[in-house]
Amino acid sequence: MNVRKKTILSAAIVLLAVVVFLVTRGNRPSGNEVANAAPTRIERPESSDEMTMTDVLDMAQAARDQMSRSLDDYTARFVKREVEANGKLGEETEIQMKVQTRLRGDTEEAPLRVYLHFQKPESVRGREVIWAEDLYDGKMAVHEVGLLLSLKTIWLDPNGLLAMQGQRYPISEIGIVRLVEKLILRGERDRNDPSVNVTLDTDHQFGSLKAHLIQVRREKSTGGEDDYSLAEIVFDPERQLILSYRSFGWPQEPGGEPPLLESYAYYDLETNVGLTDADFDPKNPDYSFPAF
Repeated sequence: MNVRKKTILSAAIVLLAVVVFLVTRGNRPSGNEVANAAPTRIERPESSDEMTMTDVLDMAQAARDQMSRSLDDYTARFVKREVEANGKLGEETEIQMKVQTRLRGDTEEAPLRVYLHFQKPESVRGREVIWAEDLYDGKMAVHEVGLLLSLKTIWLDPNGLLAMQGQRYPISEIGIVRLVEKLILRGERDRNDPSVNVTLDTDHQFGSLKAHLIQVRREKSTGGEDDYSLAEIVFDPERQLILSYRSFGWPQEPGGEPPLLESYAYYDLETNVGLTDADFDPKNPDYSFPAF
């Protein structure tokens, strides 16, 4: 490689770092956006009932067991929003996703594979990401947006600074299987806590589906990791799948609105659609990854 090409490549890498930093920071939410992140109000409908944390854990474990028997892959419209490392609530992000789970092929150790196509916010619309545990030496293929950055596929360490900019968790933690596993881990800590109250609404509307909404409320802060005042879980009882999880911190003032900490929702979820190697190949003609 001659000096001129090296200089151009170095400049492109620096530009990528700056642009990724600015894009993943996103615009800060306005007051209206924060208000829209408020907890779901349940006015004690007839379908609402009391549960225990043990009931929630039994439900989550049943969902995990069902996945291990039958969930090879899925597609979904993934909508997330989370507090970033700087303590600010980031923008809502919407992504069309394809996932081959670690549970396929009668094993729980198959390599996880992920394809992401960003839809919102507008600043990242069109971005594509492919990551697979068993492909491309574990690197993450990124097709960025923008005149210059869209000309070349960028390969990133999935746990590196650029890949993690503006992200609460690495891409290896994405997906509904890991979501239910985290809920089980967190719930075990609260199983015997008398200050935790659980409510079930069996007539909750989630997109076009009728689902169950479980609300877990804490009466006092634990001060520990993953502390929350309220957690909301949306559960599809027919398919035994957890479709959404939101957690809220503690209000600044007594009786105030609890702030959103993290929100993950899987809409239009289709399971076992028969994804193949081509779905995780940057050369797929349906994708827009550059040829070089």
